[in-house]
Amino acid sequence: MYFTKSFIPILKNNPSEAKIKSHQLMLRVGMIKQSSSGIYSWLPLGFKVMKKIEQIVRDEQNKIGAQEILMPTIQSSEIWKESGRYEDYGQEMLRIKDRQNREMLYGPTNEELVTDIFRASVKSYKSLPQLLYHIQWKFRDEVRPRFGIMRCREFYMKDAYSFDISDDAAFFSYNKFFLSYLRTFKRLDLVAIPMAAETGPIGGNLSHEFVILAETGESKIFTDKKIFEVNSDDTKLEKQSLEELRKKYEKFYAVTDEKFNNEEFEKKVTEQDRLITKGIEVGHIFYFGDKYSKPMGASVDLTGGKKVFVKMGSYGVGVSRLVGAIIEAKYDDKNEVMKWPISIAPYDVSIIPMINKNDNTALEKSIKINTEFIKNNIEAIIDDSDENLSSKLKKMNLIGSPFQIIIGNQADGDTLEFKETGKKSTHIKLDEVIKIIKKEKEKI
Repeated sequence: MYFTKSFIPILKNNPSEAKIKSHQLMLRVGMIKQSSSGIYSWLPLGFKVMKKIEQIVRDEQNKIGAQEILMPTIQSSEIWKESGRYEDYGQEMLRIKDRQNREMLYGPTNEELVTDIFRASVKSYKSLPQLLYHIQWKFRDEVRPRFGIMRCREFYMKDAYSFDISDDAAFFSYNKFFLSYLRTFKRLDLVAIPMAAETGPIGGNLSHEFVILAETGESKIFTDKKIFEVNSDDTKLEKQSLEELRKKYEKFYAVTDEKFNNEEFEKKVTEQDRLITKGIEVGHIFYFGDKYSKPMGASVDLTGGKKVFVKMGSYGVGVSRLVGAIIEAKYDDKNEVMKWPISIAPYDVSIIPMINKNDNTALEKSIKINTEFIKNNIEAIIDDSDENLSSKLKKMNLIGSPFQIIIGNQADGDTLEFKETGKKSTHIKLDEVIKIIKKEKEKI
């Protein structure tokens, strides 16, 4: 990709309306454009990052046996009236009427709709468990949308739902998603801590938020520092190992401010291990038993003809929100350097040639290098603009490819000036550059 042919409308300065790092960078580098309050268009650079995050989320859902479906954004009010949430949900729900004067709504979540799908199709306990998920746009009419995509009205979300025969079986499903989320955030190069949390309008009595530490986070968190030492690498999808994993985390005090108890905090955590800070919620899982299945009649037949209402849980990850969360975690606003994890970077490497009007040597060398990258499944962006080196570096530091190659006017010889974005350069041959990048990509 040539920079001059790409649609990356970079601004010279941070927009005045943007108050946090992610909002500033996403507007400045042309990842998004505001359409109306709390609603954004996703431009090519931002859309590429979001779609790569989506694929990692999808991969990890598939690994635990969840099956992907796609539910509509517009829902009937009738199923929400069945569950009892239509009037209770509040003004965040965007209520509309169609031309037949039927009450409809733009879905803020999908517990009712997926329960309706399940009850129409599954009749026997032999078909359980069922794990279903989709990745779709949601709308919640925030009273005061702010911070760009971090607290907006329309957002892209993965929500999953589990259906089980008993509480015990449902906890097994819950723990599968618990592990899936840990693995998802690790692939995104994030340290996300599971914390006991309130269930809110979703309901139920078991809930965990997955929170990354960030100064700009809206959630205040209280935790034991030792929770960061928990290792989940070897956990398998087996009931016992999943239970042990959750217990490893739950033995350490870690809660959001809604569940905070100072007396309990001081009793369970030594003074030197107490951490009080802010964080960003990047995922939330809930177990709520028959809260939806019972009022909506979602039951299955047991042996002997007895019916039982299925036990359910729901599991959300804000795919679009993760773009902003990763920026908050990774962007060095002091030096204006963004380095995306290679798993989701819009480009693996930036090639920065110094172009002379009377000499195309550097650009020609860049094109040859890119040809070798294409053969090795490495995606590059070539800055073929006629700006000076300082301007090009500043621009590519904002775009955030994990690696950069700088090619001077006298571009001869076999070695290249190669660097990790934000670090010092080294001089190595092209085949070594390819090995380094491919090794990093293999870790995804």
